[in-house]
Amino acid sequence: MVNLIDLYKEKYYIPAAELADQAETNRLHLKIVSIVMFLFGAVSLTVVAIKHFHNGRDYKHLFIYFSVFTIASTSMYIYSKLIKNVPREKAYVLKSVPFYILLSVGFFAGVYNFYIIGQPFNGVLIYFITGLIALMTFTFSPILFFTAILIEVILFIPGVYKNFGATGLFDTIMAAILMHSFSLYKRFNDKRIILMLRKQKQSLVAKTFGNFTLLYDNKGIKFSRTKSLELLAYLIYKNGSSVQTKELINVLWGDHADSARYGSSLRNLIVDIRHSLSELEIQNFFVSEYNNFRINPEAINCDYYDFLEGNPTAIKNFAGEFMSQYSWAEETAGFLEMKVLKK
Repeated sequence: MVNLIDLYKEKYYIPAAELADQAETNRLHLKIVSIVMFLFGAVSLTVVAIKHFHNGRDYKHLFIYFSVFTIASTSMYIYSKLIKNVPREKAYVLKSVPFYILLSVGFFAGVYNFYIIGQPFNGVLIYFITGLIALMTFTFSPILFFTAILIEVILFIPGVYKNFGATGLFDTIMAAILMHSFSLYKRFNDKRIILMLRKQKQSLVAKTFGNFTLLYDNKGIKFSRTKSLELLAYLIYKNGSSVQTKELINVLWGDHADSARYGSSLRNLIVDIRHSLSELEIQNFFVSEYNNFRINPEAINCDYYDFLEGNPTAIKNFAGEFMSQYSWAEETAGFLEMKVLKK
């Protein structure tokens, strides 16, 4: 048993602090999934209400079913907005909790369809779809995922055997095994990427005290456009938090910059950054998802991050200047000075 635990840790265990970037992806995916679930629940509730008033039949079970979808998805969307800027050491836990809640709701929907509403085929289908969406969309613990699908299969066993026979039961169990196997593969791949980032982190360096410089193998990274470096500087300052297009345009071209006018300019900067990083084979550092942009702090060595973590050398090296060439960084320089005075 001890050997199995050690083997699992060696291949699949990742400290929560190193999954902060994946947690941000979970949060962004959660927003999209919760919107889709809300639309599904709200439209279905409307249809059920219309049917109820037209023919007077009892749709109580359907009302409960779609109400849970609507309430859960609304709550998770609001939650995803509230946890945008949580500390990185808590990010993975706080940003992944909503995934487990929605996973539970999806599996609950399968059981509810199967036994309460009396639609066995729909119940099993929802079970498969829930697992598939989870595997395609989110980063999660294989152990917790396996526990969830195991509970679902145990609840399904009597009904599946009764309605679909031994073949249906075999297919359901095989689907659970395949989903768990794929969840292990995903976690193995996540760990491989994190190990790669640790190695890359030794070569990719951001110096923020004084003028901002971005180095790779001790050489300054060159971009075709001047503001490409400022864009990355701002994202490094944001420490892994996602930044939307409008905020970036305001930072780079002023508070009153027209989004429509400067949208194409921003897209050109994005292309320039991707091209320059790709040429140097820098991976998993600059991330763009759903009109949100960020950098992965786990992929870079940065004096600012060391300062925030209380590193004595970084604190000593701070001389009152932070990204001096950018006006938006002046307030942060003052904040860092205050932290030094409190030491």
